[in-house]
Amino acid sequence: MGGPPPGPLTAMDRLVSRWLVGLVAATGLLAAAASAAGVFLRGDLATSPFTTVRGDVVDVLAGGVYRFNGKSIAAEGVGWDLVTLFLVVPALLLTLPALRRGSLRARLFATGVLAYFAYQYFEYAMALAYGPLFLLYVGIGALAVTGIALLLAGLDADELRGRVTDRFPRRPMIGFGIFMAVLLAGMWLPLIASTFDATSVPQLNGGTTLVVQAFDLGLLVPLGLFTAVTVQRGLVAGYVLSAVVVVKGMALGAGIASMLIVEWSATGLAQIPPIVVFLSIAVVSAILASRVYGSIGPGVESRATPTGARVPLEA
Repeated sequence: MGGPPPGPLTAMDRLVSRWLVGLVAATGLLAAAASAAGVFLRGDLATSPFTTVRGDVVDVLAGGVYRFNGKSIAAEGVGWDLVTLFLVVPALLLTLPALRRGSLRARLFATGVLAYFAYQYFEYAMALAYGPLFLLYVGIGALAVTGIALLLAGLDADELRGRVTDRFPRRPMIGFGIFMAVLLAGMWLPLIASTFDATSVPQLNGGTTLVVQAFDLGLLVPLGLFTAVTVQRGLVAGYVLSAVVVVKGMALGAGIASMLIVEWSATGLAQIPPIVVFLSIAVVSAILASRVYGSIGPGVESRATPTGARVPLEA
């Protein structure tokens, strides 16, 4: 990470910066389009019975962008779409000016939001019945992964280490990472243990396998554990993972609570305790996010002027 101080930004540097911000913005706008379709083009929610290959009878939607999905799955999708459209996308778009200026906090926050998009829309592409939004889901996921790689590639680890102050919530982040891993493992491993050799699995809701559970156990559980370990060891990766995990925690808590509320309105099944739990997770994640991002001290960022000279900025 050493070497001589950087000189004036070249035209290529400025082009890459513009393209990176444009890529992040495009990902957010496409996510807005996909989530808006889920909210406003879901149809009249009329259903017809469908018998799966396992012999389970599922009410599937007869129209709208969630056609051929079980009613409860579609209700869950709408709940997530509401959070994406009215919470996550606006937060990302508001971050773009700071990202363009080179803000370290904005870079980390955008990475966290893109991680949410990658998780969410690859899951949609695999878990939902094939439909008109399939390519849009895949495209959002692909752009999100690319954006994450580019954002992290431009991250200066020495700068991040030097700018994180003693206010970083080390113990709370260790606890939160472990909590997230234990919560998700505790939710899904008993389900798998009780159904892996069963013929009838109503929890699939018309699907063929447990896609959400695969994503949570394969991605979020390790993410929580790795966050806890790297923070405990004081590694730079711990700061990066913490910045990502708290953003995901806010979206996860709000998304699942919204999902359960929409499912409640669609099916009449009220699940008050889980709603309270996941709303609490969203609130705790927001508090942790304010502490994580607030622990990053001010530093001199830079942007390019039309002549290519660097102008120092505090971010």
